[in-house]
Amino acid sequence: MMKDNTFIRFLLLCSETDEEGRRRGKVMRCVRKGWAMLMVTLTFSILTSLAWSAEPVRLEELEKKLIEGASVSDLVTYAYKTNPSIKAAREAWKGMIERYRVETGFPDPEIGFSYFPEPLMSTHEVMISQMIPFPGKLSQAGEVVKAEIEMARLEYDKTVRDTVVGVRESYHELFYIKDAKRVVALTRDLLEHLRKVGETAYAQDRATFFDVVKAQSQLAQLQYDAVLLEELEQTEKAQLNARLSRPPGAEIKLLDGETLPPIVYKLEEIYELAQKYQEEIRMAEAQINKARAKVGLAKYEYLPMFRLGASYARGNPDMVPEEFRDAVGVQFGLSIPLWINKNVGRVEEARAEERKALSMKTSQINETHAMIRNVYFRVKNSERLIRLYRDQLLPQASQAMEISETWFREKQGSFSDFLETQAVFYNFQLALARAKADYGRYLAQLERLAGRSLTHEGAKNSEKGAR
Repeated sequence: MMKDNTFIRFLLLCSETDEEGRRRGKVMRCVRKGWAMLMVTLTFSILTSLAWSAEPVRLEELEKKLIEGASVSDLVTYAYKTNPSIKAAREAWKGMIERYRVETGFPDPEIGFSYFPEPLMSTHEVMISQMIPFPGKLSQAGEVVKAEIEMARLEYDKTVRDTVVGVRESYHELFYIKDAKRVVALTRDLLEHLRKVGETAYAQDRATFFDVVKAQSQLAQLQYDAVLLEELEQTEKAQLNARLSRPPGAEIKLLDGETLPPIVYKLEEIYELAQKYQEEIRMAEAQINKARAKVGLAKYEYLPMFRLGASYARGNPDMVPEEFRDAVGVQFGLSIPLWINKNVGRVEEARAEERKALSMKTSQINETHAMIRNVYFRVKNSERLIRLYRDQLLPQASQAMEISETWFREKQGSFSDFLETQAVFYNFQLALARAKADYGRYLAQLERLAGRSLTHEGAKNSEKGAR
């Protein structure tokens, strides 16, 4: 990424000579700066090639982690190296950088050859000519390409961001499934024990036949939940493997879950972050800059292009004396931008694109604000649910299950009450796991909309310092 930015700066420095390089001093300064930039670029290219030569080893290490136990950072790193969408966006950005040289270069020169088979004054003629745009036009064309380069870079950043968010969402979903499978396994062992206790109690007339059937039906439901979770896990792994460019059935094992830090920004602050950092809004701004550059470029169509050329004609030996047989000529011409309506149409088209880009930016900001409010509510609601289940409902359900078990053993309560409290405790455990996964997923979505991490106090302090 550093290499590409350095290359852009090198191109921009040299493009300045189109307007300002008429003085020798400025030209020499540009050459010196450009040469220094080029040397930095070449040095970085060497370092980058050495880094890429070691890439297979790093990928092998990451692959091993994915099989033995991966964190979310391992998954993100693997996706950044292998995701084909990221690679495509990176190459599109590089291709747009190369386009700068195309758009700011002179048109190709033209060469022509004429042969006269009839006995004329000349036997053949050779001509060469070069079209020269009006001074400043190529630099203005470069401004358009610079805006397109910025858009391509933002599209690359957006692709990386969306891939990372997708990996994080899959990670939290897989961790929910992992937690749910653990809860199902523990509850299934407990229900198997309760089923046997219920059958014994029924034989001793301490439980009804309905209680025994209810215990068996809950055990069957748990078995169904276990099968469903297994299928969901394989489906989510296939989706994650697609982002990692791995086979659908490739094994993925997760380490312990991440901590879920709270959001340190207020809602209004998140709105401001999105307007400043979100890729879609910045792409809309780049589109505005491109449209304004196209307005400036369109105005150059009112100005002529110049043609310089030279010709050589060989005289006919039978008709021209020897001292006049070699004729050399110099040509000069210019285009005449005569059709005013066509030029006016170019300018008005560019201005219409500018107005469209301004409206699209406003629309993107409004849509982003609405989405931020929606996702922010979901994050906060998941946070409230985590506290509710973890701090209140689960402890109460656990206590109620212990009390119902004690009453049943002391023949003061029914077996049905024992089963009910166990079912409630099971559902609360799943609800807590679901709330944690939703918090992680919605937090990733909110950070995608904001364009910044929202959980690090240091990032907030640096943001305040920048203001």
